[in-house]
Amino acid sequence: MSDEKIRQEPLLWTGDHYNEGIGRDDIFDKLREECGVFGVFNLPEASNLSYYGLHALQHRGEESAGICTVDTSNGNKFAYHRGMGLVKEVFDKEKLDMLAGDRSIGHVRYSTAGESKLANAQPLIFRYRDGDLAVATNGNIVNAPEIRHELEMSGSIFQTSSDTEVIAHLIARSSKDFETAAKEALQRIVGGFAFLIMTNDKLLVASDPHGLRPLVMGRIGDGYVFSSESCAFETIGAVYERDVQPGELLILDANGMREDHYAKVERRATCAMEYIYFARPDSDINGINIHSARKRMGRQLATESFVDADIVTGVPDSSISAAIGYAEQTGIPYELGLIKNKYTGRTFIQPSQELREKGVKMKLSAVRKVVEGKRVVMIDDSIVRGTTSLRIVNLLREAGATEVHVRITSPPFKNPCYYGIDTPDRKELIASYRTVEEIRKQINADSLSFLSDEGFVESVGGNDGAYNRGMCLACFDNDYPTPVNEESDKSCSC
Repeated sequence: MSDEKIRQEPLLWTGDHYNEGIGRDDIFDKLREECGVFGVFNLPEASNLSYYGLHALQHRGEESAGICTVDTSNGNKFAYHRGMGLVKEVFDKEKLDMLAGDRSIGHVRYSTAGESKLANAQPLIFRYRDGDLAVATNGNIVNAPEIRHELEMSGSIFQTSSDTEVIAHLIARSSKDFETAAKEALQRIVGGFAFLIMTNDKLLVASDPHGLRPLVMGRIGDGYVFSSESCAFETIGAVYERDVQPGELLILDANGMREDHYAKVERRATCAMEYIYFARPDSDINGINIHSARKRMGRQLATESFVDADIVTGVPDSSISAAIGYAEQTGIPYELGLIKNKYTGRTFIQPSQELREKGVKMKLSAVRKVVEGKRVVMIDDSIVRGTTSLRIVNLLREAGATEVHVRITSPPFKNPCYYGIDTPDRKELIASYRTVEEIRKQINADSLSFLSDEGFVESVGGNDGAYNRGMCLACFDNDYPTPVNEESDKSCSC
């Protein structure tokens, strides 16, 4: 092939690395996962444990990864490495061997808030008056723009466009001791977040006052591990201990671990989409197994909106558990009518319409011999703009399905999220301006039903006495647990 011919061919990716910008323009308009954090304290080869932990959290962020370590046997020396791409692409044995230490924090990221560049990869590393400081977070700081402006006006110089940097500046500018400065900084910020903050001699672990973003603690012998999801513990042989509570601050140093709180819990509000879509099926959040909760959602959906059909299929991967539940409740056979190609990456082609449509079929395929001539119930977790559902319904029809009935395991997604999910503006959310019947026509389905708010809450379970059983349903009911500004950024600080 000539050089001229090569230049005319459409590029498979347009950035400097394979996954650049993957939080921005996916073929499918699914909600963007947030980020993932993983921490290790008082365990040898902490970087290796973080590597495997982050690999288990890869679904929460595929654009960049980073690990920072502290070596207490070598004067509490800091070491770190960050890179763009998947965990296995960023780290190899040589790089991990350079990260000696028995303490570490790690991060996987999507490019939602902040540009797609290495400077925004976490953990963010700083030098301040007391030594080294590393910060990793999952979530969004709602009032970060105001705090950032205030800090810049008083002389702070920001190194990144990530909102996560705000807390580092708040800590560094305080004249108080590190723990007090960190506590006061956490009290100033508003939003949904899980923080791991490490210095040369301390590790701080904090969850936002509403517990919006998940964060769990585990043990390996006398050591501690912390993760955005419990599924990472199985990978490294850790035993799940408990969830980090809303408003809780854990301080780990040479004296062990101390439990503290920096904020009073007024309302627990764990993100509903963690149960519906984001978390891995083998994770537990607040003592609730995700696979089991999704099966109950499918069962409840079948009770609320039964339709006679020949097979039930789920959109992989997050809707498989719910599809099994729907099939079990109705007695309609569950089949693998849709297959996901796991090796295409999140986004990999130029966004021309022709290539986008080819990309859909490269990423998801309908199994013709399974769906041909059949009435199909297609289970999915959500509808955002509606374009994804239309493409998948059409895939099934092209494969010969005679009817396609769409059942969604969440209530209609009408409102943007301000706590760490990269959602479109309200005007781009199809359920905010169209009726269910109008959406059904737009996605070319024979019928369409969503799970009710009450059915969803009942399916997940949780604390009977808490409001919404301790979940945030703002994306469905517009009831935000914190003050929000609709003009502010709705993407993820990390």
